[in-house]
Amino acid sequence: MKVLPGYGPGRSPSPGRDRAMASAESVRSALYDQLDAWRGVRYRPGGLSTSGVDCSGFVYLTFRRRFGIDLPRTTRRQAGSGRYVSRRHLQPGDLVFFKTGIFTRHVGIYIESGRFLHVSTKRGVMVSNLEDSYWRKRYWKAVRIPR
Repeated sequence: MKVLPGYGPGRSPSPGRDRAMASAESVRSALYDQLDAWRGVRYRPGGLSTSGVDCSGFVYLTFRRRFGIDLPRTTRRQAGSGRYVSRRHLQPGDLVFFKTGIFTRHVGIYIESGRFLHVSTKRGVMVSNLEDSYWRKRYWKAVRIPR
């Protein structure tokens, strides 16, 4: 039997850890709800509605509507928000950034297990995997937004 840190005979779970786990689950749930509401909405540069949205606009709207957090509108400014987090320490709600061209950046929202929510230029709002060769080669950085 594997005993998790903070658990075991005579030990109760850490309240801080329980809060963090509950928070991660609520963020994950909100992101899947957002996916259900927006799945397939097409990509449109500068778009901010279900008739078309771009990657940074989708992140902006998701954080505003699901978490009550106002982020900058552009990918460049979103990349400067929050604090850097390593790829191996990603948590639900972290912003993940990619270099998709010399001056072009792409942003998505990490969900769990290597999956992130974003707007594809060809397929619209969808979930992709960080380990897919396209994304793995272009991964740039991630930031955590304080909630």
